[in-house]
Amino acid sequence: MDTLNVSLGERSYPIHIGRGLIGDASLLKTVITARQVLVVTNEIVAPLYLETVEQGLAADQQRTLILPDGEDQKTLATFARIIDELIAQGFHRDACLVALGGGVIGDLGGFAAACYQRGIDFVQVPTTLLAQVDSSVGGKTAVNHPRAKNMIGAFHQPICVLADTDTLASLPPRELSAGLAEVIKYGLILDEGFFRWLEQHMEELLTLDAPALGFAIRRSCELKAQIVAEDERDHGRRALLNLGHTFGHALEALGDYGQWLHGEAVAIGIHLACATSEALGWIGADDASRVESLLRRARLPVGAENVDADRLLALMSLDKKADAGGLKLVLLEGIGKAVVVPAPEPSVLREVIGTKLAA
Repeated sequence: MDTLNVSLGERSYPIHIGRGLIGDASLLKTVITARQVLVVTNEIVAPLYLETVEQGLAADQQRTLILPDGEDQKTLATFARIIDELIAQGFHRDACLVALGGGVIGDLGGFAAACYQRGIDFVQVPTTLLAQVDSSVGGKTAVNHPRAKNMIGAFHQPICVLADTDTLASLPPRELSAGLAEVIKYGLILDEGFFRWLEQHMEELLTLDAPALGFAIRRSCELKAQIVAEDERDHGRRALLNLGHTFGHALEALGDYGQWLHGEAVAIGIHLACATSEALGWIGADDASRVESLLRRARLPVGAENVDADRLLALMSLDKKADAGGLKLVLLEGIGKAVVVPAPEPSVLREVIGTKLAA
């Protein structure tokens, strides 16, 4: 087991990365000491891992809530189901919620934990690559609004993240690739050397090579933990983590949260952000080509058909990074060097969207 720490003073917590962690009863009992525990999971993950987790817990009162799968479940209505279950079972303020699943379950469970009795403990047990390298770390919890992603939420840090890399063997190839979009993002915004490593080892990651996966997950979590420790509430540098997300979140909303997986939409968004950076003269064609090539090698989409540029721009205007000064974008000044800047003129973005999405 490899352990990192997210340094946030009294809200600090460990990220444990390794094989077989959810079957380690001694670890689960050390991490989760509450007498009341609610495990929130979904219908895909439950048959695979729920029994193992339940057997490792030692709570006096232990309950499970199994939700339908899918991004379209990330709503206030599903959030209310979790709250209803906590109330129905008489859970107190010293209870703990365990989020067992991917990013949707982590966001839903974390938001419910943030709100129930003004905040109870929760543990992230991410079972997808995307959740292990990104959404389980940092304390962002939320549900979607029909017009915009993650618009209703709270900052609420977990007390622990348990990233069991064995769970990745059960991922469909499409889900694995979706997680790699976030891994590639870390190299692009913060670490050129890591990006080069990904160029050299992408095929190993796609075949679930254990040492390669372990390194990629650890490095991604290291980079995110550093940013979160510096800017927990997303007032500054943490916005760099949203490379590709302003475009991507708008695409998800445009597709009613069902056309693309989150990582796929982010990959398309990264491609558009790089193209915008190139159009502004900040990066060269060679760097833009390297990024597109790596996304394609990760079996990720870089384009989309029949997207209306004006509708996409309208949805992008609802992005959480927008303020009184207008829309902000995360763009590149080079591989490994990202910046948050005011969005360029709409004509520039329309040109990029029109030429690159259909490419």
